[in-house]
Amino acid sequence: MNNNGISKGNFMHTKDIKKIVLAYSGGLDTSAIIPWLKEHYDNCEVVAFVADVGQSREDLEGVEQKALRSGASACHVVDLREEFIKDYVYPVLKTGALYEGSYLLGTSMARPIIAKAQVELALQVGADALAHGATGKGNDQVRFESTYTALAPQLKVVAPWREWDLRSREALLDYLKERDIPTTATLEKIYSRDENAWHISTEGGVLESTWNASNKDCWVWTAEPEEAPNEAELVNVTIEKGEVIGINGKVLPPYQCLEELNILGAKHGIGRIDIVENRLVGMKSRGCYETPGGTIMMAALRGVEQLVLDRDSFKWRQQLGLEMSYVVYDGRWFAPLRQSIQAAAEVLATDVSGEVVLKLYKGQVTAIQKKSANSLYSEEFATFGEDEVYDHSHAEGFIRLYSLPSRIRALNSKK
Repeated sequence: MNNNGISKGNFMHTKDIKKIVLAYSGGLDTSAIIPWLKEHYDNCEVVAFVADVGQSREDLEGVEQKALRSGASACHVVDLREEFIKDYVYPVLKTGALYEGSYLLGTSMARPIIAKAQVELALQVGADALAHGATGKGNDQVRFESTYTALAPQLKVVAPWREWDLRSREALLDYLKERDIPTTATLEKIYSRDENAWHISTEGGVLESTWNASNKDCWVWTAEPEEAPNEAELVNVTIEKGEVIGINGKVLPPYQCLEELNILGAKHGIGRIDIVENRLVGMKSRGCYETPGGTIMMAALRGVEQLVLDRDSFKWRQQLGLEMSYVVYDGRWFAPLRQSIQAAAEVLATDVSGEVVLKLYKGQVTAIQKKSANSLYSEEFATFGEDEVYDHSHAEGFIRLYSLPSRIRALNSKK
């Protein structure tokens, strides 16, 4: 590699690319990508695209000026917060999707809406290509590029991490220093974080050894459960057709519902997971994820489902959630399979309406009261006391038919 970070690999025909729209965050990687693209793609025009999906306001402060100082011809900041929660998070919540049993898919759900808006901007400004800052080790390269392919296959894709030889934080910092491009990144910022309205993830640093316990630096949003309030707090969540529509009696749009629950959940240390997951590209990775409001929403929705869905419908919903978790994690949002799973989940959610009271206490959220006009729960039938609606003798015939295969098998074995 020479001093310009040129890889030994081959670049695509650079003269074919006049304008690139880059998914830009303002972080170290994408700050270096802007000048790198201009140097290695025939001084092409680079347009920075910033997706506001609810990340820290500090991350967005001054991001346009930062992009321009790095060499971008323009920087477009697009507010996707409401659309992200309403059209991406809520549909996945209806399926109950949890990747590998615990991950609420915060990064996975954000990537398709970011990539879609990036494509829309590229078509609007007449770009030839799209670029992203995802590494060759991660899932995000697949998520971004699968969306690009589904929505605008004619646009070329540039993935610098698969082309350059800038392989370390030190190399990236030196690269920017040589070009007098300012950055707030330092060698001391050892964690890699992804933040949006739904969650924040933390990777790297002490977490790279699975024998290291996470420390306070690994958690950003939520209180330590041991340090959370000693008094439990109750929150009332209203649900209509599988969607959270109100908090404590106030009807709110999806994004505001999430904001309210994020504050409550973070205060009580709710929504933390420390997991080792299987990446799509084949390796395992460890991360600490915080999803306080989402964890409360999930508990509320499942609480109403328990009242409303019959046994076979609930089993089917669980299967839909399992399949959806892989579809979303693997970046197949714009595939017919995702649409098919979603259509089935929408049918099941038709009667999932009601209210749930949840207790928040030191990292735990528990549904302690639930009601629905569509509830299949009947106190008359379920009571352990005397009732006039259930004839216990009817169970005998049911059991004889239910166990008939076992009876026949046992009789055959005695022959």
